[in-house]
Amino acid sequence: MLSFRRRTVSGLSVATRYTIGSGLVITALAVTLIALLIPVSKFGDRASAANAAPAGKLPAADDDGGGVMSTAYGPLTAADRDFVRKVRLAGLWELPAGRQAQQRGTRASVRTAGEHLVEGHTELDRQVLQVGQALGMDLPNQPSAQQQDWLAQLSRAPANEYERLFIQLLRRAHGKVFALLAQIRAQTRNSMVRALATSANATVLDHISVLEESGLVDFDTLSDASAAPSHHQGAPAPSDVRPTK
Repeated sequence: MLSFRRRTVSGLSVATRYTIGSGLVITALAVTLIALLIPVSKFGDRASAANAAPAGKLPAADDDGGGVMSTAYGPLTAADRDFVRKVRLAGLWELPAGRQAQQRGTRASVRTAGEHLVEGHTELDRQVLQVGQALGMDLPNQPSAQQQDWLAQLSRAPANEYERLFIQLLRRAHGKVFALLAQIRAQTRNSMVRALATSANATVLDHISVLEESGLVDFDTLSDASAAPSHHQGAPAPSDVRPTK
């Protein structure tokens, strides 16, 4: 019987043995490919979930539709341009707010905070105008509607409420801008924008420090993220600011 089987196998043509061998190889390769594809597919699902927007992620920058522009200082993205415009807008309302605090403040610490706002944003505004000119950007020349409302709130505030409103409004605004500064400073490939972000970071930190030194910051209210405005987001309602006792 054994000799018969051997004769049967040996009697197969070369073409037949080749076909059988090729079929076995193809089958083995197919099994291996399936085994490889299954974990890759699962990994892809996990990667998609991991790439979902994390909680607390910064909102996307305003897209002006200009795409990435080539400049002598490096690529200029929509996020870069949005940041430069926001720095300009910040000065357009914080400069007059600082001047007003120098005039209306009864505490030396409030007048000092107003002085730092004026000095810091005067220099930062000079720099941002240079950046805008070098990069060929059109910059705003007046505060946004929200910022004008913030200034109106300060102007309407009675004397016994003004200082606390000023400190709280400005402290919230400066606190919220830190994340944006860090993001731009870390990601921009444009040297002019990077230098502006570095200057703005130092200015914001100085302003936060002098505002807190007034002793009027209500940190419990600052911890309420839903109520905290940025330079260009909702201002606190008048009820959020506690009047001076």
